[in-house]
Amino acid sequence: MATAFVLDRASILERLGGDEDIYSMMVDMYLQDVDNNCTAIASAYASGDSQTLQREAHTIKGLLATFSDEDGAAEAMLVEKQARNGEIDGLGDAVAGLQQRLREVATVLSAR
Repeated sequence: MATAFVLDRASILERLGGDEDIYSMMVDMYLQDVDNNCTAIASAYASGDSQTLQREAHTIKGLLATFSDEDGAAEAMLVEKQARNGEIDGLGDAVAGLQQRLREVATVLSAR
């Protein structure tokens, strides 16, 4: 499991050219979509749809990378890669871990 998520707001703002409005918009969008993202990846896994699972893991990888969560993004990349190869048996714990990570990041972001 990845280390605990720590928000590095300064580096994110630096990547955004210091634009607080864009940062706030990104945080708000993340918080609005987190439950849908958790549901989507769980549904893709439960249905055995490797293509959808790959797409959902890819989306989550991008979301976590946006907030400089390298550990979480790396976990999502592993799920994405296995799903791309059609190897989704046994990914239940990894999918649950991604859901937990998405919620952990949401908790940290909502406390900002």
